[in-house]
Amino acid sequence: MAALLEVENLSTYYGQVQAVKGISFRVDEGEIVTLIGGNGAGKTTTLKTISGLEHSRGGGIRFQGRDISRVPSHEIVGSGLLQVPEGRRVFSVLSVEENLDMGAFTVMNRSEVAANKQRVFERFPILGERRHQLAGTLSGGEQQMLAIGRALMARPRLLMLDEPSLGLAPMIVRDIFRIIREINQQGVTILLVEQNARMSLKVANKGYVLERGEITVSGTNEELMRDPEVQRAFLGRAHAAPTAAPSPNGA
Repeated sequence: MAALLEVENLSTYYGQVQAVKGISFRVDEGEIVTLIGGNGAGKTTTLKTISGLEHSRGGGIRFQGRDISRVPSHEIVGSGLLQVPEGRRVFSVLSVEENLDMGAFTVMNRSEVAANKQRVFERFPILGERRHQLAGTLSGGEQQMLAIGRALMARPRLLMLDEPSLGLAPMIVRDIFRIIREINQQGVTILLVEQNARMSLKVANKGYVLERGEITVSGTNEELMRDPEVQRAFLGRAHAAPTAAPSPNGA
């Protein structure tokens, strides 16, 4: 399987603080790959560095075989690598339709923009119904759908999702993960950053665990779900304590 994204020995700093410490991973064409970890693990910094929003001090990033380590972020978007940021970050004072138009800034053909928008409305019918409504008045789940739809306007080859379940009700979380799976089945490769390890591993092909800026565990989704340390730290399955043998007096 061909590697769509290759990250090699990547290091990113905030001032003198090293947030990402020489990590390496790959995302193959057609996969869903997840990065899981707690707050401050370096997940969002990793995505921002890949997107060109932060600059690495070491290592390399290759997308479709091209080194994009020093490529401006707008060119990375134009190459087909899109990020949906944590917290959705829709343009609250613009309408749903205007938000989608903002996502199509790299698409010059207006008929293609219209066709892409129609596909988004077919994927998310609620957005079509509320196309003239201000984005800031949508529910959290609807805003997440809009943020994903905005990214889909540029027809990405690789879609990076940063904490798509953050702050959403459990029922809406299930809908979002169903949508992620469907988008992938339609040909979009996905790199998923999530604290909800259980849900992300259910949809992913493979995953990497980030702790304090380092990859500590990696494997297929089944391997990670069986890993005792992943179970303990992220899946809420601590090992059961051994049962004490009864004392002779029955106490």
